[in-house]
Amino acid sequence: MSNRFAGVANVTVDGDPIAVRGNLTVHAAKRVRTGIAGQDGVHGFSEMPQVPAIEMDVSTLEGFSAEAIDVLEDGTIIAEAANGTVWTLRDAWKAGTTEINTAEGMVRIRFEGMDIQEFTI
Repeated sequence: MSNRFAGVANVTVDGDPIAVRGNLTVHAAKRVRTGIAGQDGVHGFSEMPQVPAIEMDVSTLEGFSAEAIDVLEDGTIIAEAANGTVWTLRDAWKAGTTEINTAEGMVRIRFEGMDIQEFTI
């Protein structure tokens, strides 16, 4: 068994690899709980669904197309972490704006979807 648990990450978008620069973040929680307090103390919490998401910084290497990413709808995003955990984001779309940092040659991309599943390989 390896002691590696962080570092290397791979992501594919509809089967095509994407150049992950760093900061791969997976939002896998199905629900968000928020505490509710009154003037007399804590009353409990509310619970709402959370939109699952995968976001990362991507290098804008030759062949990178922001337009191709922007039009993504109903895609499948697969992210694999160094520790062997794999997340599959289904029925995914590109969320937010696309701001390309030409000085750094990178862009932050966020994909949201209808469902996310976690596997360990």
